[in-house]
Amino acid sequence: MPSIPCGAFQSLLMGGSKYIPVRCSAYAAAAAVAAFVPRRRLHFRVHLRSPHFRGPLYNNLPFCQRSYRACNHSSVPVTASNAVKVARPDDETIVAKRIAYLKTKIKEVGIDDAACKPGTSPPLICPKCGGGSSMEKTLFVLIHEDGDLATWQCFRGECGWEGEVQVIAYFAERMISEETLRRNAIKQCKYGDQIAIAFPYRRNGTLVSCKYRYFSKKFWQEARTERIFYGLDDIKQLSEVIIVEGEIDKLSMEEAGYRNCVSVPDGAPAQVSKEPPAAAGEDTKFQYLWNCKEYLEKASRIILATDADGPGQALAEELARRLGKERCLRVKWPEKDATEVCKDANEVLMLYGPDALKKVIENSELYPIRGLFQFSDFFHEVDAYYHQSHGFELGVSTGWRALDELYNVMPGELTIITGVPNSGKSEWIDALLCNINKNYKWRFALCSMENKVREHARKLLEKHIGKPFFNVRYGGSTERMTVQELEQGKKWLNDTFHLIRCEDDCLPSINWVLRLAKAAVLRYGVRGLVIDPYNELDHQRSPNQTETEYVSQMLTMIKRFAQHYSCHVWFVAHPRQLQNWTGGPPNMYDISGSAHFINKCDNGIVIHRNRDAKVGPLDCVQVCVRKVRNKVVGTIGEAFLSYNRISGEYEDIDVRDITMRITTGR
Repeated sequence: MPSIPCGAFQSLLMGGSKYIPVRCSAYAAAAAVAAFVPRRRLHFRVHLRSPHFRGPLYNNLPFCQRSYRACNHSSVPVTASNAVKVARPDDETIVAKRIAYLKTKIKEVGIDDAACKPGTSPPLICPKCGGGSSMEKTLFVLIHEDGDLATWQCFRGECGWEGEVQVIAYFAERMISEETLRRNAIKQCKYGDQIAIAFPYRRNGTLVSCKYRYFSKKFWQEARTERIFYGLDDIKQLSEVIIVEGEIDKLSMEEAGYRNCVSVPDGAPAQVSKEPPAAAGEDTKFQYLWNCKEYLEKASRIILATDADGPGQALAEELARRLGKERCLRVKWPEKDATEVCKDANEVLMLYGPDALKKVIENSELYPIRGLFQFSDFFHEVDAYYHQSHGFELGVSTGWRALDELYNVMPGELTIITGVPNSGKSEWIDALLCNINKNYKWRFALCSMENKVREHARKLLEKHIGKPFFNVRYGGSTERMTVQELEQGKKWLNDTFHLIRCEDDCLPSINWVLRLAKAAVLRYGVRGLVIDPYNELDHQRSPNQTETEYVSQMLTMIKRFAQHYSCHVWFVAHPRQLQNWTGGPPNMYDISGSAHFINKCDNGIVIHRNRDAKVGPLDCVQVCVRKVRNKVVGTIGEAFLSYNRISGEYEDIDVRDITMRITTGR
């Protein structure tokens, strides 16, 4: 092959042929062609140097100044663990499509594409000069193996025809237009033996830093440069700003018509920090926020469009904590398939197009602030309530017809039960639980501190089986339960009730009881909790707290537990010592400790048993419903039940029968 005179290497200048004085063989020149860098599509200028040069070609980057050393060789690419990853189709498919496109284009200018193989540069006859009279093969064509570039040059001195075809495939596949690339000054540069994409970071038009990406998906950024948002100048003085997680997502937003978008420079954290945000000078990871503070001060709406994965959501939370959640919104990415949602803005653009991405921004939701809601946050609950989807929206029946109009049991409510001693408060609650279990299969947690376990088991078994536990006086002539019935009853006891008991000699606190009740809800699925009675709990309080304040705080804790775990709580509280009591049922305000018992409960019930045979039958129990907060489940009124002393059951009775029994004295 002949020696090639000056002109072997050309600087890639628009419309010019400036030659660098170099002499080398055509084969050596062909090897150097591999270092050619695209010039027209991205308007990027590079002077080729020695093929042995391994450093970045930074001197002629139009967006770089030598003082910045924008391609500083000390910059180290990030590792795969913290590299920003963008979803893309199969790499082999992409490369094959790129190469096919390149070969089509070089064929259009007359080059024999069949002889061109990626990564090789065989000599060919130049279609422009025909190789002269000797038909010498002086055209060298190189198709890059990654399919990003095809370059050619004829080294015949009288010809010098050269050119290239650049595939902006990386961006084209991501639906990023050349216009968007040009406006954002996206470039390519050579770093060692690889091509990198350069994303310039500017403030007020001045270059501050530059971030690079290999096609192998690794990023790195200039060392010792100020961290700012990418695209910062696009949000100056704007009231609405979009923040994304990567530069390509920022370009994607522009394709959807949103230039008011910036990208964070450093990716996302693995998780939300448990510590509060640090002060400006110490907030290293998010220093770019403080560096760009003046650009965000006028923004009244900040849309956080970070990635859908865990780190992306952690980034959104960290940004919102620093920017103020009250002015932040968040996007809801559309579904990608049956099991996944789109990862980010670029994936939405690629799969569904710019209109879909625009719709994502238009439908962004207010960023949640703990404790602050809209009704729309609960519309699913409203709908379920209206359609009675759960089956207990109107409460569940007590099992007694006499109470159906007065009191039904609603999950999540607190019922206070009171009555003078020996009125049967605990017996009535046990009977109520048995009825609810029989009809609705509810399970219960029992914190019954006045009952021994064996005595409580006897009472529950008698109500469940309908027979006395013993053959003793109270059973009369009724046959006691059999051993088989006992064994079946024990299984029912174990499946239905879970005991909360303090086994040492100290009194349990309400916090202790609720902590175990929570465990019972989560482990066994209990729907009801009985705390019986109030005066058996430990009520230690601070010296400066009154009993009224303590009771209010305690009842608030119980109500929050009931609501959060959708568990009905029955709380037994005795009345204070009554003065000049005439034998009638007490008032809810007579409860010892505080009027808050009636003020803060959802339902208030007084259980009263007649003690004077002259007044009425002794087995008649009066259930006085004194308070019902929710009119859906009942109303204020009174009902009468008959107590079966043998089995401990309560039964409906006709009011007319009560009147007759009072009249006859029976």
